[in-house]
Amino acid sequence: MSQRTFSIIKPDAVKKGHAGAILAEIEKAGFKIVSIKKVSISKTQAEGFYYVHKERPFFGELTEFMSSGPIFPVVLEKDNAIADLRKLMGATDPAKAEEGTIRKQFAASIGENAIHGSDAEETAAFEIGYFFAGFELK
Repeated sequence: MSQRTFSIIKPDAVKKGHAGAILAEIEKAGFKIVSIKKVSISKTQAEGFYYVHKERPFFGELTEFMSSGPIFPVVLEKDNAIADLRKLMGATDPAKAEEGTIRKQFAASIGENAIHGSDAEETAAFEIGYFFAGFELK
């Protein structure tokens, strides 16, 4: 059964001109792009999105980074989308990511790791709703 997930091509990847190549990898892996847009978010908006991490030591650095430049929020669809995207992204630390994964190819560090992907159905639902109105998801 088809499943939707959410991803963000992060500011580091956009700045380096890797958004197109990352989207190509995603499509090559069989994902359908349901909706995509290029936006810039404020630190406050980043804090709202990453609210679940507010008590973590990296929260300030993460929200500062995510509001540092344009991003591409993306809604994706395919069978087993959440697990498949997480596998395609690779480990958060690109040094530990498997060859051929997006982070191995395009990420510079744990902090600047090129891409975000939802980790569960509930998370995907929240994240999709945070960036996309219902009419954008047809």
